[in-house]
Amino acid sequence: MTPKLPSFEELLDSAASSALHLEMRDTYAVAEEAEDVALWRSGAWDLEDGRRTLADWLDLVRRTVARGVIVRRARIVSEPVTEYIRYEHALTPLNLEAGEGVRWLPRRQALGIAVPANDFWLIDGRVVRFNHFAGDGDAVEPEMSDDPAIAHLCASAFDDVWRRGLEHHEFKV
Repeated sequence: MTPKLPSFEELLDSAASSALHLEMRDTYAVAEEAEDVALWRSGAWDLEDGRRTLADWLDLVRRTVARGVIVRRARIVSEPVTEYIRYEHALTPLNLEAGEGVRWLPRRQALGIAVPANDFWLIDGRVVRFNHFAGDGDAVEPEMSDDPAIAHLCASAFDDVWRRGLEHHEFKV
């Protein structure tokens, strides 16, 4: 039997110094976002809708940052960007407001960066949660690793993407 993985709340609550997230997909189709994405697509969406949808996440990030943990998110994206990336870009001011650092790296500028094959969260440079997705963008079973070589690869990849990435206000969709 596979051990139960910690929730995102448990994962971020366990962080002592850093929580780094690297996203590399151009489309996500996770069920819990479907309604908000549809509302955004309709044009009736505003940032307050996003604030309501992400309330629990934003509270978790605020609590984590308040403890002195650095929370950063980097995204490698194709250009021109997909509709989903435009949606994420519209939501990002909320991440920033909660205390996350966010940078964007156009995929063409990521050449030469060794990245793992999956999105991940790296906690304190030692524990990695890999987020797996089906081809259509739906989330499938994640996995964890505390292998030092894997954590080192993820830390190096994140640092390289972060260094090359553009601040949110500099990245235009």
